[in-house]
Amino acid sequence: MYGNGPVFKAQGASFRDQPYAGQLPQGLWTTGLCDCHEDGHICVQTAIMPCVSFAQNAEIVNRGTIPCMNAGLIHLALGFVGCCWLYAFPSRSRLREHFALPEEPCSDFWVHLFCTPCAICQESRELKNRGADPSIDWLSNIEKWSREKQTPPIVVPGMIR
Repeated sequence: MYGNGPVFKAQGASFRDQPYAGQLPQGLWTTGLCDCHEDGHICVQTAIMPCVSFAQNAEIVNRGTIPCMNAGLIHLALGFVGCCWLYAFPSRSRLREHFALPEEPCSDFWVHLFCTPCAICQESRELKNRGADPSIDWLSNIEKWSREKQTPPIVVPGMIR
């Protein structure tokens, strides 16, 4: 399904050797929670239809196992009853795990409970800044990385004994 290229594990070169890795702060968010103004497109899209932005992020963070349409419809349905944050905060936790990011300014649960639109925007910017394009699907991102001969930016840390 993913072709011959690596999906998450760097083969040969380490993650830090990739062109995008040297320019990013390791273990830190590339933008703040309230820096929505840094990407006007994501900001406006999230303000109007947060379920779309969330769904795009979720597909990338979940490596294509949750289709964008499904994630968006679930987020939308839960949004009608005011509980979309319950579905969204685990995705933020997964994103943080992929990039070894700190849980700040507070736990993912509280960030999504009180600042869902800002959290979704920050997560979109983070994916974009680290080389994944949330506006295209997971398979298109894999094709892009393969074409550019880059190891995917989302690297799950190896096991530690």
